[in-house]
Amino acid sequence: MEVQAQVLRIINKKSKKEQRRKNVRRKVFSRLEMLEGAKSICAGAATIALAGAAVGIGNVLSSLIHSVAQNPSLAKQSFGYAILGFALTEAIALFAPMMAFLISFVF
Repeated sequence: MEVQAQVLRIINKKSKKEQRRKNVRRKVFSRLEMLEGAKSICAGAATIALAGAAVGIGNVLSSLIHSVAQNPSLAKQSFGYAILGFALTEAIALFAPMMAFLISFVF
């Protein structure tokens, strides 16, 4: 009887240790899954800047059209400024996917 009780105690101790290990593994996996989810959310949020860049490009070109309509003699000079504004706005638009890729694959 006493030997059987000792054997049962040893088995119960092993199973408790295994349960603790399983719980630790579950916590680790859930944290990794949460991290992956957070990365996806952040990468999606980083791409929202593309909508802002599209609005900015639209504003630059609409301002060019308005200025040429009001003063056609300054069309060449206005066009140069519009291209500069377009380039700067497009540079901001290129940073958004770059940040999304950095968040997704580097961090």
